[in-house]
Formats: sequence, structure tokens, C-alpha cells
Amino acid sequence: MIKLICGPKGTGKTKQLIHAANVNAAVAKGLSIFITDTKRYMYDIDRAVRFIDVTEYAVAGEDALCGFIKGVAAGNHDNEYIYIDGIARMAGKPVAELSATFYMLEKLANDTGITITITCSATKEELPDFVAKYA
Repeated sequence: MIKLICGPKGTGKTKQLIHAANVNAAVAKGLSIFITDTKRYMYDIDRAVRFIDVTEYAVAGEDALCGFIKGVAAGNHDNEYIYIDGIARMAGKPVAELSATFYMLEKLANDTGITITITCSATKEELPDFVAKYA
């Protein structure tokens, strides 16, 4: 399953994502992973959630981000939640150009049963159809 938290920049999407990660950490039977491109929120995330800053791994571009996310998911068979903060920013493209990424995420979620929650800086009206269905 894919969930999308969207809204204009500065509306608290990251805080919502952190809250969801922390709440689910208390009840998750499997592992939770929080992927972002900054260390800024490292201490806001529950210790039970694996915090990953992609800048430490030189992830640059959409293809690298997709490969990185698949690698993280493949690293453990008991992953339950993946949280991705600012997917367009990390991919270096506008959301409208991320159809391949969302297709990969949907396939990953369906094949593994992982719930993937993503933040996106755009209003619901601005989202392309392939993303809007998750909002």
C-alpha cells in the first residue's frame, strides 16, 4: 500500500510523516525505515525506526533513488513500513516526471506487503493522476 501526504511547502508534511512513523513504531511487528535527505529530523524519530539520510550514500537522481529504496527493502525480509520524506527533492525531478518511480514503489509495496508513505510538496490539484490516486 502507498500513502501520500501532500500539500504546499511549509504545511507540516514532514511532521505528519514523523508522527506516523513514531506511532507505527510502537505497534509494528516488523521493521520501519525513514528515508530522507537531511539529518535534521534524526532525533525526532523513534529509536525503533531506522533513520537513513541518503546524502551519506551519494544517491543522486531518480534511478539511484529507486535502486536505493529497493536495496533497503531487500535488506530485511520483515520490513513493514517505509517512510520517504521529499521524494521529488531526492530524485531531483518534479513529481510530474516520477511516473517510473511511483510504478516501482507500487510494485514493491504489492510484492512485499510493505506500507510506503511519501511526502510530496504539491496540492492535490497539482498532482498528476498516477500520484493523485494515493492522496
